Amino acid sequence: MFGMLRNWRRKRLMEGEFRAEWEFWLRENCGFYAHLPASDRDELKRKMLVFLHEKHFEGCKGVVIDDEIRVTIAAHACLLLLHRSTGFYPFLVTILVYPSSFVVRVKEVDEHGFEWDDYMENAGESWDRGNVIVAWDVARHGALDPRDGLNVLLHEFAHQLDAEDGATEGAPPMDSRQDRKQWAEVMQREYQRLIDDIENDRDTLIDDYGATSPAEFFAVCVETFFEMPREMRAEHPDLYTQLSKYFNQDPAGWPGVDGQEAK
Repeated sequence: MFGMLRNWRRKRLMEGEFRAEWEFWLRENCGFYAHLPASDRDELKRKMLVFLHEKHFEGCKGVVIDDEIRVTIAAHACLLLLHRSTGFYPFLVTILVYPSSFVVRVKEVDEHGFEWDDYMENAGESWDRGNVIVAWDVARHGALDPRDGLNVLLHEFAHQLDAEDGATEGAPPMDSRQDRKQWAEVMQREYQRLIDDIENDRDTLIDDYGATSPAEFFAVCVETFFEMPREMRAEHPDLYTQLSKYFNQDPAGWPGVDGQEAK
């Protein structure tokens, strides 16, 4: 009963008005938007209406949440939901926005099992339950340039997708056992390839941070898939195929991906 009511409410939200000022920020801040086919732009805006209604935004360290921040973040979150049935990040409640990189405490363990606390600067975090945290200056810079392969918003929302089955391990929920098997084979092979390339000082299309763990590999690959799709398709065709199948998108074939705006 609750699910039916939720779906009805979301359908009504998607039929609502998308404000002109929101369209402005899509064009101003979201570099990918100019290359989306018209039908994808329409779907993106419909899904954003739901996301903006259901998720809470909270500014930290003096950040004032405004339309620019909300629309820029929501657009990237909803780009990952196009052409798919979605729960709209069911475990996500709040997006916390810092002005710039924030300091987090991490627990380190040495080879003898001794633990200590360390501190590091971070531009984004995704919690399995509750929050996504981003540094606005880094997020906005990545949003403006859709071709640099670095986008903290795509990265953190990829982690949210990964965690929907309860484990963040680089394997988001899939429809069939065969899909999961193919995904695991390709991802493991490509993950090891990245590690080997780094160890042998070979240039890599995929950012080195992807070698940190399978979960980070998936999130980094999502950045590359949407921001450098033709390069990924050429250099990592099997990986591109798996991501294209999962997202049901082919960004390498977007009109205008070579630089001209889609009509």
